Amino acid sequence: MAAGLAGALAALTACSGGGGGGDKTATTTKPSATASASASASSSAAGAVAGASGKLQGSWITTSGGKIVALVVTGKKAGLFVTGRKAWCQGAAGEESGMQMIHLTCPDGNKDRATGMVDSVDAKGMTVSWSGKTGKETYTKAEGGTLPSALPTKLKQ
Repeated sequence: MAAGLAGALAALTACSGGGGGGDKTATTTKPSATASASASASSSAAGAVAGASGKLQGSWITTSGGKIVALVVTGKKAGLFVTGRKAWCQGAAGEESGMQMIHLTCPDGNKDRATGMVDSVDAKGMTVSWSGKTGKETYTKAEGGTLPSALPTKLKQ
């Protein structure tokens, strides 16, 4: 399972490049309805979020309810994956009213981690208070697409 998650992290961090292959000779393309809907959902989740601080950038891992939770922040974009769930959540991360915030939209309607306020962040860890039933979680930074040696567990409130 760890190898699969490490692969998923590598794929997530590689996705931020935005370079797509395909036929470069076409001069016009029509965006699909799916791409437009996805962009709209992502835009509405972003709200008034400004760019995420450098400390938020990267891949973050925690465990919750026996599942691994991977949160990836690249630029202003954020993505979240929970093992055992079919859908990836996506949205924005950055400064909002003087606080570092994360806003996510999940295609399956899950709101457990819809809005998170970053309580603390440094080179090794981050604590986020989520507005949903998840509450407060502590994440460990995953460097270079690899899992940290010890995964944190959900804090008890």
